[in-house]
Amino acid sequence: MSDRYTRNDGRMIHETRAIHIETDFMPSAEGSALVKLGNTHVICSATVDPDVPRWMRGRGTGWVTAEYGMLPRSTTERIDRRRASTSGRSKEIERLIGRSLRAITDMAALGEYAITIDCDVLRADGGTRTAAITGGYVALALATAAIEKEHNLPNPILTDSVAAISVGVVDGRCVLDLPYEEDSRAEVDMNVVITGSGDFVEIQGTAEATPFTASQLQEMLDLASIGCDAMRISQLKALELNG
Repeated sequence: MSDRYTRNDGRMIHETRAIHIETDFMPSAEGSALVKLGNTHVICSATVDPDVPRWMRGRGTGWVTAEYGMLPRSTTERIDRRRASTSGRSKEIERLIGRSLRAITDMAALGEYAITIDCDVLRADGGTRTAAITGGYVALALATAAIEKEHNLPNPILTDSVAAISVGVVDGRCVLDLPYEEDSRAEVDMNVVITGSGDFVEIQGTAEATPFTASQLQEMLDLASIGCDAMRISQLKALELNG
């Protein structure tokens, strides 16, 4: 379909919302980033623990995990803090973030360190999990760079970069990076995680109303590649500015 279709916010189908990543937003953390994807804002912070979970001790390898939460007024209505932290949705997103970051981490190079990436949603307007993965990578990159420098490691801990973006079918058209207004009425909703090398880590897609075709699937994956490229450029700029 033609990318000349204009959406309610003025974007064309292949355009992401404005992306901004600010590093060291949490100066007390070993690595942190504030990610702004349009009106979705997420803080990602990395905590390095010089120990691994008990079941991993003695193996000489590390571990990367994630926690995710939405602040009470990150949406139009207050979210109960305790219920949000234990909800099935939050746990599923935590697992997704963790898998995405572990996919580009050399656990043997990390050694027996555990890194936790905390992702806290300040404002939610669709795409919170994709913003969390994108910002989580930046926080992880800063934390692992510090470990490499401190211990003069011979091999890099991260093997690649990783970013994520949402795609979907809205009003019969495949579109990139859905805000809540589109996500809430999308016929198809999909989240795609892609490495800097262009390999897919995860594809989560659901037909909310009308089943999608193979050609629509390919179109959405093509759009996701465009979106993750844009996210990656923002990641690199943020890390370069950090020095």
